[in-house]
Amino acid sequence: MSKFTRETYTVDGVKTVVHAAGSGEPVVFFHGAGTIDGFDFAEPWTERFRVIVPYHPGFGESGDDPTFTDLHDYVMHYLELFDSLRLDRFHLVGLSLGGCLAAKFASEHGHRIKKLGLIAPAGMIDPMNPMLDVLAIPGEQVPALLVSDFDVLKKRLPEKPDLDFIGDRYREATTVARLLWERPGDPKFMRYLHRINMPTMIVWGDEDKVIPVQQAETWRKFIPNADIRIFKGAGHLVHLERSEAVDELGRFLG
Repeated sequence: MSKFTRETYTVDGVKTVVHAAGSGEPVVFFHGAGTIDGFDFAEPWTERFRVIVPYHPGFGESGDDPTFTDLHDYVMHYLELFDSLRLDRFHLVGLSLGGCLAAKFASEHGHRIKKLGLIAPAGMIDPMNPMLDVLAIPGEQVPALLVSDFDVLKKRLPEKPDLDFIGDRYREATTVARLLWERPGDPKFMRYLHRINMPTMIVWGDEDKVIPVQQAETWRKFIPNADIRIFKGAGHLVHLERSEAVDELGRFLG
Protein backbone atom coordinates (compact mmCIF):
# COMPACT_ATOMS: atom_id res chain seq x y z
CA MET A 1 0.00 0.00 0.00
CA SER A 2 1.33 3.43 -0.95
CA LYS A 3 2.46 5.77 1.79
CA PHE A 4 0.99 8.69 -0.12
CA THR A 5 -2.31 10.32 0.70
CA ARG A 6 -4.46 12.08 -1.89
CA GLU A 7 -5.53 15.70 -1.57
CA THR A 8 -7.54 17.84 -3.97
CA TYR A 9 -7.23 21.58 -4.47
CA THR A 10 -8.90 24.03 -6.82
CA VAL A 11 -6.43 26.43 -8.39
CA ASP A 12 -8.03 29.19 -10.45
CA GLY A 13 -10.88 26.82 -11.23
CA VAL A 14 -8.65 23.86 -12.12
CA LYS A 15 -8.99 20.70 -10.04
CA THR A 16 -5.47 19.78 -8.92
CA VAL A 17 -4.75 16.45 -7.29
CA VAL A 18 -1.72 16.24 -5.00
CA HIS A 19 -0.24 13.13 -3.38
CA ALA A 20 1.92 13.64 -0.31
CA ALA A 21 3.73 11.57 2.31
CA GLY A 22 6.44 11.82 4.96
CA SER A 23 7.62 14.65 7.17
CA GLY A 24 10.52 17.05 7.22
CA GLU A 25 11.68 19.58 4.66
CA PRO A 26 9.33 19.66 1.66
CA VAL A 27 10.37 18.10 -1.65
CA VAL A 28 8.13 18.74 -4.66
CA PHE A 29 8.32 16.33 -7.60
CA PHE A 30 7.20 17.34 -11.09
CA HIS A 31 6.34 14.30 -13.22
CA GLY A 32 7.10 14.08 -16.94
CA ALA A 33 4.95 14.03 -20.07
CA GLY A 34 3.04 10.97 -18.87
CA THR A 35 2.09 9.36 -15.59
CA ILE A 36 2.35 5.61 -16.27
CA ASP A 37 5.63 5.41 -14.33
CA GLY A 38 3.97 6.50 -11.08
CA PHE A 39 5.74 8.09 -8.13
CA ASP A 40 6.25 5.25 -5.66
CA PHE A 41 9.96 5.45 -6.47
CA ALA A 42 10.03 8.49 -4.17
CA GLU A 43 8.89 6.55 -1.09
CA PRO A 44 12.47 6.25 0.27
CA TRP A 45 12.58 10.06 0.39
CA THR A 46 9.57 10.14 2.71
CA GLU A 47 11.78 8.84 5.52
CA ARG A 48 13.51 12.24 5.59
CA PHE A 49 11.27 14.66 3.70
CA ARG A 50 7.69 15.71 3.13
CA VAL A 51 7.32 14.56 -0.48
CA ILE A 52 4.65 16.37 -2.51
CA VAL A 53 3.64 15.12 -5.96
CA PRO A 54 1.08 17.21 -7.86
CA TYR A 55 -0.47 16.08 -11.12
CA HIS A 56 -0.06 18.81 -13.72
CA PRO A 57 -3.28 20.13 -15.27
CA GLY A 58 -4.16 17.82 -18.14
CA PHE A 59 -2.39 14.84 -16.57
CA GLY A 60 -3.29 12.05 -14.19
CA GLU A 61 -6.15 12.79 -11.84
CA SER A 62 -6.00 16.57 -12.22
CA GLY A 63 -8.42 18.58 -14.30
CA ASP A 64 -7.43 20.44 -17.44
CA ASP A 65 -7.38 23.99 -18.72
CA PRO A 66 -7.29 24.26 -22.54
CA THR A 67 -5.90 27.78 -22.24
CA PHE A 68 -2.61 26.37 -20.88
CA THR A 69 -0.49 26.54 -24.03
CA ASP A 70 3.05 26.93 -22.71
CA LEU A 71 5.06 26.08 -19.62
CA HIS A 72 4.75 29.56 -18.19
CA ASP A 73 1.05 28.81 -17.61
CA TYR A 74 2.15 25.86 -15.46
CA VAL A 75 4.66 28.02 -13.57
CA MET A 76 1.86 30.42 -12.66
CA HIS A 77 -0.42 27.50 -11.74
CA TYR A 78 2.17 26.17 -9.34
CA LEU A 79 2.82 29.56 -7.78
CA GLU A 80 -0.87 29.58 -6.87
CA LEU A 81 -0.80 25.98 -5.62
CA PHE A 82 2.33 26.48 -3.51
CA ASP A 83 0.77 29.53 -1.93
CA SER A 84 -2.29 27.42 -1.07
CA LEU A 85 -0.01 24.76 0.42
CA ARG A 86 1.94 27.46 2.28
CA LEU A 87 5.15 26.27 0.68
CA ASP A 88 7.52 29.18 0.90
CA ARG A 89 10.86 27.41 0.28
CA PHE A 90 11.33 23.81 -0.78
CA HIS A 91 13.44 21.38 -2.77
CA LEU A 92 12.28 20.77 -6.33
CA VAL A 93 12.87 17.67 -8.50
CA GLY A 94 11.61 17.29 -12.07
CA LEU A 95 11.61 14.47 -14.62
CA SER A 96 11.87 15.03 -18.38
CA LEU A 97 9.17 17.59 -19.28
CA GLY A 98 8.78 18.09 -15.53
CA GLY A 99 12.53 18.73 -15.41
CA CYS A 100 12.15 21.48 -17.96
CA LEU A 101 9.30 22.92 -15.90
CA ALA A 102 11.35 22.64 -12.69
CA ALA A 103 14.32 24.42 -14.28
CA LYS A 104 12.06 27.15 -15.63
CA PHE A 105 10.42 27.61 -12.23
CA ALA A 106 13.85 27.74 -10.56
CA SER A 107 15.20 30.29 -13.06
CA GLU A 108 12.21 32.56 -12.45
CA HIS A 109 11.62 32.00 -8.72
CA GLY A 110 14.95 30.84 -7.41
CA HIS A 111 14.40 32.46 -4.02
CA ARG A 112 11.86 29.71 -3.28
CA ILE A 113 14.05 26.74 -4.24
CA LYS A 114 16.59 25.30 -1.81
CA LYS A 115 18.00 22.59 -4.07
CA LEU A 116 17.10 21.52 -7.60
CA GLY A 117 17.15 17.96 -8.96
CA LEU A 118 16.70 17.23 -12.67
CA ILE A 119 16.13 13.74 -14.08
CA ALA A 120 16.88 13.55 -17.83
CA PRO A 121 15.42 17.04 -18.27
CA ALA A 122 13.81 18.21 -21.50
CA GLY A 123 13.90 21.73 -22.86
CA MET A 124 17.46 21.97 -24.17
CA ILE A 125 17.86 22.84 -27.87
CA ASP A 126 20.88 20.75 -28.86
CA PRO A 127 21.12 20.25 -32.66
CA MET A 128 23.98 17.78 -32.30
CA ASN A 129 22.02 15.63 -29.82
CA PRO A 130 18.33 16.29 -30.48
CA MET A 131 15.50 14.97 -28.37
CA LEU A 132 13.33 12.30 -29.96
CA ASP A 133 10.20 13.72 -31.59
CA VAL A 134 7.79 11.84 -29.34
CA LEU A 135 4.78 13.40 -31.08
CA ALA A 136 5.77 11.52 -34.25
CA ILE A 137 5.92 8.14 -32.49
CA PRO A 138 2.76 5.96 -32.31
CA GLY A 139 1.59 5.97 -28.70
CA GLU A 140 1.84 2.20 -28.27
CA GLN A 141 5.55 2.33 -29.15
CA VAL A 142 6.49 4.98 -26.61
CA PRO A 143 6.69 2.85 -23.41
CA ALA A 144 9.41 0.59 -24.84
CA LEU A 145 11.53 3.67 -25.58
CA LEU A 146 11.41 4.91 -21.99
CA VAL A 147 13.55 2.20 -20.40
CA SER A 148 16.51 0.00 -21.17
CA ASP A 149 14.85 -3.05 -19.59
CA PHE A 150 11.17 -3.06 -20.54
CA ASP A 151 10.30 -5.48 -17.72
CA VAL A 152 10.89 -2.61 -15.29
CA LEU A 153 8.00 -0.67 -16.83
CA LYS A 154 5.89 -3.61 -18.00
CA LYS A 155 4.79 -4.48 -14.47
CA ARG A 156 3.29 -1.00 -14.17
CA LEU A 157 1.13 -1.45 -17.27
CA PRO A 158 -2.16 -3.36 -17.52
CA GLU A 159 -2.03 -6.64 -19.45
CA LYS A 160 -5.13 -5.60 -21.36
CA PRO A 161 -5.53 -1.82 -21.39
CA ASP A 162 -9.17 -0.85 -20.87
CA LEU A 163 -10.91 2.19 -22.35
CA ASP A 164 -10.17 4.29 -19.26
CA PHE A 165 -6.43 3.59 -19.53
CA ILE A 166 -6.41 4.33 -23.26
CA GLY A 167 -8.44 7.50 -22.71
CA ASP A 168 -6.06 8.72 -20.02
CA ARG A 169 -3.06 8.22 -22.30
CA TYR A 170 -4.81 10.04 -25.16
CA ARG A 171 -5.66 12.93 -22.83
CA GLU A 172 -2.07 13.29 -21.65
CA ALA A 173 -0.72 13.04 -25.21
CA THR A 174 -3.15 15.76 -26.27
CA THR A 175 -1.90 17.99 -23.47
CA VAL A 176 1.72 17.44 -24.52
CA ALA A 177 0.84 18.18 -28.14
CA ARG A 178 -0.83 21.43 -27.11
CA LEU A 179 2.40 22.46 -25.38
CA LEU A 180 4.93 21.29 -27.94
CA TRP A 181 3.32 21.04 -31.37
CA GLU A 182 3.94 24.61 -32.51
CA ARG A 183 7.00 25.32 -30.35
CA PRO A 184 8.93 22.12 -29.55
CA GLY A 185 11.81 24.23 -28.24
CA ASP A 186 12.00 27.65 -26.61
CA PRO A 187 15.37 29.46 -26.91
CA LYS A 188 14.31 31.87 -24.18
CA PHE A 189 14.23 28.95 -21.75
CA MET A 190 17.97 28.46 -22.20
CA ARG A 191 18.70 32.19 -22.03
CA TYR A 192 17.70 32.40 -18.37
CA LEU A 193 19.17 29.15 -17.07
CA HIS A 194 22.13 31.16 -15.74
CA ARG A 195 19.77 32.40 -13.03
CA ILE A 196 19.78 28.92 -11.48
CA ASN A 197 22.28 29.44 -8.68
CA MET A 198 21.00 27.01 -6.08
CA PRO A 199 22.74 23.61 -5.64
CA THR A 200 21.68 21.46 -8.61
CA MET A 201 22.03 17.77 -9.44
CA ILE A 202 21.29 16.27 -12.86
CA VAL A 203 20.94 12.50 -13.26
CA TRP A 204 20.74 10.60 -16.55
CA GLY A 205 20.72 7.06 -17.91
CA ASP A 206 23.45 6.34 -20.46
CA GLU A 207 20.98 4.42 -22.68
CA ASP A 208 18.33 7.14 -22.87
CA LYS A 209 16.50 6.79 -26.20
CA VAL A 210 14.31 9.87 -25.68
CA ILE A 211 16.80 12.57 -24.67
CA PRO A 212 20.42 11.64 -25.45
CA VAL A 213 22.68 11.54 -22.41
CA GLN A 214 25.11 13.75 -24.35
CA GLN A 215 22.77 16.64 -23.55
CA ALA A 216 24.06 16.49 -19.98
CA GLU A 217 27.21 18.28 -21.12
CA THR A 218 25.10 20.96 -22.80
CA TRP A 219 23.28 21.49 -19.51
CA ARG A 220 26.67 21.85 -17.83
CA LYS A 221 27.44 24.80 -20.10
CA PHE A 222 24.34 26.61 -18.85
CA ILE A 223 24.55 25.47 -15.21
CA PRO A 224 28.33 25.08 -14.70
CA ASN A 225 28.11 24.17 -11.02
CA ALA A 226 25.59 21.36 -11.52
CA ASP A 227 26.59 17.94 -10.18
CA ILE A 228 25.95 15.52 -13.06
CA ARG A 229 25.61 11.80 -12.44
CA ILE A 230 25.33 9.25 -15.27
CA PHE A 231 24.03 5.74 -14.57
CA LYS A 232 24.98 2.83 -16.80
CA GLY A 233 22.42 0.45 -18.26
CA ALA A 234 19.48 2.79 -17.70
CA GLY A 235 17.12 4.55 -20.06
CA HIS A 236 15.03 7.69 -19.84
CA LEU A 237 13.29 6.59 -16.64
CA VAL A 238 16.62 6.15 -14.88
CA HIS A 239 14.94 6.58 -11.48
CA LEU A 240 12.96 3.37 -12.08
CA GLU A 241 15.85 1.32 -13.42
CA ARG A 242 18.53 2.40 -10.97
CA SER A 243 17.53 2.80 -7.33
CA GLU A 244 20.98 4.28 -6.71
CA ALA A 245 19.89 7.31 -8.77
CA VAL A 246 17.06 7.86 -6.30
CA ASP A 247 19.49 7.37 -3.42
CA GLU A 248 21.95 9.88 -4.90
CA LEU A 249 19.20 12.48 -5.24
CA GLY A 250 18.05 11.80 -1.69
CA ARG A 251 21.55 12.32 -0.29
CA PHE A 252 21.95 15.46 -2.38
CA LEU A 253 18.70 16.94 -1.12
CA GLY A 254 19.63 16.08 2.44
